[in-house]
Amino acid sequence: MSFSADDVKKLREKTGCGMMDCKKALTHSNGDEQGAIDFLREKGLAAATKKSSRLASEGIAYALSTRAGGAIIEVNSETDFVAKNDEFKNFVKLCAETVIDEHPKDLESLLNISPDGSSKSINDLVTEKILKIGENIKIRRFEYIEGLTASYVHADGKIAVLVGFDCEADVFDNDTFKMMSRDIAMQIAAINPSYLKKDDVPAEVLEHEKKILTEQAIAQGKPESIAERMVAGRIGKYYKENCLLEQEFVKDSSITVSDYIKKMMHSVGCDLSVSKFIRFERGEGLEKKSENFADEVSKILK
Repeated sequence: MSFSADDVKKLREKTGCGMMDCKKALTHSNGDEQGAIDFLREKGLAAATKKSSRLASEGIAYALSTRAGGAIIEVNSETDFVAKNDEFKNFVKLCAETVIDEHPKDLESLLNISPDGSSKSINDLVTEKILKIGENIKIRRFEYIEGLTASYVHADGKIAVLVGFDCEADVFDNDTFKMMSRDIAMQIAAINPSYLKKDDVPAEVLEHEKKILTEQAIAQGKPESIAERMVAGRIGKYYKENCLLEQEFVKDSSITVSDYIKKMMHSVGCDLSVSKFIRFERGEGLEKKSENFADEVSKILK
């Protein structure tokens, strides 16, 4: 019995196994789907399917910069114990390198890429890791910035930051640039700004903030004219708290981040500006396991 590429895809969706493993299974079973599933189960590969449905909210947020560009990625596991494993860390790094090399447009594209030097796809490697480590592993998200970038990883993968810069000169290996860009990346990790500059704040967000601030001033019994001035001042504070370039520089509160960049440009040797930044925090927005170890042991003993 023959089989098509669509049959391979369907088997992959059913079992969670890699494309090549699904193809081998269908070849072995002469295209019979159930026979292919049995083959995968016999080989232990289909065991990954069950694990792939389990909650994975730990793992690593990671960022990497090269001369060509930078990548930031989050790969989740079920426990922080696995996230500390060198094999897992190396896999996350491999994924980031693949993003920089191949520029995949989305997660599905990344999963179908075979990293340089490997005959297996990223998806196949994920399946292998699930089977070997015994936990669910998921690549959750990634982004790529072309050109000059700086990266920073905090607390062994709790937070990752990637910053893109505009500069006409080649300053990637410039020691002053490295120091300055790391300072900025660390600022982003610590303070978590929502926007790069004032103009990036959406009009609806600004209007909503003004409305709340106006209602607060009126509730305090302030006349409308005074309320307007108070709101203008508080909007300025909002910019300072939420826009990176307006924030106080953490290492010197007498200047802003924008001031710091201008101060360092002469030493770096080019007109320098931040074009974009991305901050990933491990597990943000994901449901977390609330059970403790004692509860888990108790469940096993029941």
